[in-house]
Amino acid sequence: MTYDDEPVGRVLTRREVLGLLGATGVVWLARCSGPASVARPVGGAVAAGCVVRPEMTAGPYFVDGALERSDVRADPATGEARPGTPLDLELRVSRIAAEGCVPLAGAVVDVWQCDALGIYSDVRDARNDTRGQKFLRGYQVTRPDGVARFTTIYPGWYQARAVHVHFKIRSAPDAARGFGFTSQLFFDDALTDRVHAAEPYASHGRRRTVNADDSFFRQGGADLVLALEPSGGGYRGTFEIALEGV
Repeated sequence: MTYDDEPVGRVLTRREVLGLLGATGVVWLARCSGPASVARPVGGAVAAGCVVRPEMTAGPYFVDGALERSDVRADPATGEARPGTPLDLELRVSRIAAEGCVPLAGAVVDVWQCDALGIYSDVRDARNDTRGQKFLRGYQVTRPDGVARFTTIYPGWYQARAVHVHFKIRSAPDAARGFGFTSQLFFDDALTDRVHAAEPYASHGRRRTVNADDSFFRQGGADLVLALEPSGGGYRGTFEIALEGV
């Protein structure tokens, strides 16, 4: 049986990532304006405020469908949006330079996730066959300020995984220099319990895996928790990340 927690390649631990900082041509994920540890770009200069975050598996559910859009809730073929608590997600992408974090324009940012019942679109597995559907998938190209915004829903749960959203940051197809980085966003367990107590989440039953029990979360997920605040009838959150070697 195929599940999203099966790795594609090997997931680096935080210690391994920190030990490899400064390697020429390697892309790392970092956070601007973060605490404690700093990333050291090529040449030994310190990019103040940039904190390394771990890479995580894309899993078997990434589909490169070339679907450029900000609101990813609906299947474009039917226009029917997946029900759930609204979530506005803003990713601020930067590159690490000697002077600090500089906005990275023109990067392709993909997001994909399951719906309130734990179902992904456009895949076939032991539980569902949603091939041809495109709900809760899409990409945006970062603006000059490095921002990509998405309107989605708070994700549901499925077996063996904590609640999460996948994202991938990569170069445009016509870029002179290619790069890519894939990871996941996690959510506060207490907030997830509140959201999942309401429909349509409640009909799926209580989730079985909290963050601390998720094998990927234990390898750096605390640095990937998305801080959220109420917004209308849902939530919104901003996640700041930076790439080295771009």
